[in-house]
Amino acid sequence: CECLLSYSHALHSARGCCSYSTLKAWLPILSWLPKYKLKWLQMDVLAGLTVGLTTVPQALAYAEVAGLPVQYGLYSAFMGGFIYTLLGTSKDVTLGPTAIMSLLCSSVVGGHPQRAVLLSLLCGLIQAVMALLRLGFLLDFISYPVIKGFTCAAAVTIGFGQVKNILGLQGVPQEFFLEVYYTFHKIPEARIGDVVLGLLCLFLLIMLVLMKASLGSDDSDASTSSSVARKLVWTVATMRNALVVVAASLIAFSWDAYGHHVFTITGQTMKGLPPFKPPPTSDTTANGTVVPFREIVEDFGGGLAVIPFMGVLESIAIATAFASQNDYRIDANQELLAIGVTNIMGSFVSAYPVTGSFGRFVYRSVCLIDVALSSTELDLLPFVVTFLMSFWQVQYGIMGGVAVSGALLLYNAARPQIKVSDHNVLLMELSSGLSFPAMEYLSHIIHTQALQVSPPRSVVLDCHHVSIIDYTVINELSDLLRQFKLRRVQLVFSGLRPSVLKVLLAADLDGFRHTDSVEEAMQIESRDLIDD
Repeated sequence: CECLLSYSHALHSARGCCSYSTLKAWLPILSWLPKYKLKWLQMDVLAGLTVGLTTVPQALAYAEVAGLPVQYGLYSAFMGGFIYTLLGTSKDVTLGPTAIMSLLCSSVVGGHPQRAVLLSLLCGLIQAVMALLRLGFLLDFISYPVIKGFTCAAAVTIGFGQVKNILGLQGVPQEFFLEVYYTFHKIPEARIGDVVLGLLCLFLLIMLVLMKASLGSDDSDASTSSSVARKLVWTVATMRNALVVVAASLIAFSWDAYGHHVFTITGQTMKGLPPFKPPPTSDTTANGTVVPFREIVEDFGGGLAVIPFMGVLESIAIATAFASQNDYRIDANQELLAIGVTNIMGSFVSAYPVTGSFGRFVYRSVCLIDVALSSTELDLLPFVVTFLMSFWQVQYGIMGGVAVSGALLLYNAARPQIKVSDHNVLLMELSSGLSFPAMEYLSHIIHTQALQVSPPRSVVLDCHHVSIIDYTVINELSDLLRQFKLRRVQLVFSGLRPSVLKVLLAADLDGFRHTDSVEEAMQIESRDLIDD
């Protein structure tokens, strides 16, 4: 019977693991697809066409930012749509190449397509493992000043990187400081045709943005013809990126077809879809030397840690913003899985790492620098470190900012604010919890203000903020109680939480005394002696 019961329990557990609810948790499409309404299809088709047409020129531009042949931007753009539909939890996010991810890849792979594809596979594996181990909380350790410093630096780097393209300059290096120098140095070599066409496209894009913003959203009082005209203008303004690129491409093609080579064009690109094949595990240099897998991974260095984190951070940040705006929730670990699987599968079609679009934040970062500067001085430090180091190497900027934020976090844990007031006895109020890094600092304060003065003072320690205690703290408290007893004064604890009090009572500290409230503890006089 026991064997049958055990088998029945195991079978029930297995069924629970493979239940429909569990399947829906891993495949969110099973939750939203049955609730989908056909009346949404028209607007979704329009949105899909708009995003799709916009993605093509963006993907080409992002591949150039990554230092890769332009077709790799297209290869990276289509896999995310299929995977995220099945695994994603945000209805507003699309996965594909982005400005920030392209900039990161440029600094890590150095324009080597095969390494970029391998990087996509490794990033995807790291992200998928993080999702399966529920490690999404690690993203919480990347502070907002670090993100802000990085996006501000990325806005400057990417924005200035397009100046050479508008001017039609050739032979400008990718490194930011060299790029700045050679861009100004080669201004006399600027191509008039590229400058005129580039400025014209910028003017049209800005004009269409302003037109869309001026339309408003209330058509209730508009006539039918006026409403149709407004919708037409709104549609054109919404598809502005794709339309401007198509128009500019036709102009460039027309001039080039008649033998007037006045524009710098993309040139010949590979046709058709990329072959579905495993990503390369080695690389070949220009002189024919084969670089093995191990050396490639070593060359990736810290980028192999930075890129997966930043990819997830970028996507979750924009997904959270959309979710808050449209009143729904996302699952951070499920987003991790969706991005990881997309990058893994993308590596089989020659894609480089992708993520959700963080472009709005990059676009607005320069305008928001003053917000970051208005933060506290401690927030300013990781912002400045990240911002400045990102111009050297992007991954170094992020790692430097995270290191500074971590040091500040540890400093706050080791140096908590302690409010000291004199009420016949000294009242010391801890403004935060008490952990072992802070114990040495608290002991120093107690010794200098109570035990080493003449005569020694009794102390009431307000512990209502203390929620956890460890062996190091208990050991140090035991030594403090001994010091107080030798000087015939008292150390009294007040406001201890039940869980903390239970641990201290179990430790059986000699001379330990506690009260429920500070008021009760304040009745103790400095002259009172500890009872044996």
